[in-house]
Amino acid sequence: MKFWLFASCLTVAGTLAVLIPITRRRTAVAAPETQDLAVYQDQLKEVDTDLQRNLIDQESAEQARLEIARRLIKAEKAQHDQSAPLRSGWLRNSLILASVMIIPAFSWGLYSILGSPDLPSQPLAQRMASSPDRAAVDELLAKAETHLKQNPDDARGWVLLAPIYLRTGRVDEALIAYQNIIRLNGEEFSSVLGMAESLVAKNNGLVTPDAKELFEKAGVMNPQDVRPPAYLARFLMQENQTAEAADLLENFANQAALDAPWLPEMRQTIQQMRADANQKGPTSEDVEAAKDMSDTDRNEMIEGMVAGLDQRLRDNPDDIAGWQQLVRSYMILNKKDQAQDALNRGLEALNADKQKILSDFSQQFGLDVEGSINE
Repeated sequence: MKFWLFASCLTVAGTLAVLIPITRRRTAVAAPETQDLAVYQDQLKEVDTDLQRNLIDQESAEQARLEIARRLIKAEKAQHDQSAPLRSGWLRNSLILASVMIIPAFSWGLYSILGSPDLPSQPLAQRMASSPDRAAVDELLAKAETHLKQNPDDARGWVLLAPIYLRTGRVDEALIAYQNIIRLNGEEFSSVLGMAESLVAKNNGLVTPDAKELFEKAGVMNPQDVRPPAYLARFLMQENQTAEAADLLENFANQAALDAPWLPEMRQTIQQMRADANQKGPTSEDVEAAKDMSDTDRNEMIEGMVAGLDQRLRDNPDDIAGWQQLVRSYMILNKKDQAQDALNRGLEALNADKQKILSDFSQQFGLDVEGSINE
């Protein structure tokens, strides 16, 4: 009941606010320009007088006359417009009045059918709490993008947009934004790191050689930041250099502050990497080192390393670097069927992002990537 009473009051007030000005008789008010006609006419006379006295030259006199004439015409037009009677036809007023009366009646009828006046109110704070980040991000993006279309060389705008693009998954736009930042501001730590992280995101978590080079630059610019060495360690693990990755992280951890919040987790990661490195599969260097061994001894050594790696992956199937190494190991041994089987098992055990990494990695060996995914 309170809602309908309040709505009625608002409707009446809104209707009156429109009707009252329409019903009032309009009176013309003289424009200020109409009071200046005499002044402009006197100014024209003064120009002629100054020209006769040689106080100004002919060219200056013509320019002055043109400017005064322009103002004079404007004032005369204003006087004519204000003195003309204000006319509003009977049909026009009738349509306005009918519209003002019909629209509220129609709105009330429609709301009574489709509306829900009995629903509890939802304050603005509560509505914003449901998705504040999305609303804020969309508004910020819209303003920044509009601004940058008109000002493409505004480095501050690109600095604002780039990390938002990256966080919201708009990787291509993030790369363009970071390229513009570097173009305008040069290579700085935040832009180089952001560019590298965007490349990793574009490649579904794979640290490409281009990204590796950028992470190395970022590490030199800010030796205390944990992100560059973490990504460089990931690159080494992709290359099946787990021990080297552990060394890199351990050197970084030894130089870090003792109260660094990420230090305990990094220590655990290094321990796990050391354990994995001790159970790694054979590399091409391992095979080369065993060439002087007898065929039996060499095969036993390599098969034992592969079996150990295979068993470790059964216990820890989420290890993307391990699956890459197992596939590579079988290809080194010229056992393509076993490599295909390892690929199939790896794709079955990994999530979508890591599946993409393993698929891209395995394509270089000519394995059936598409068939493995479809299975």
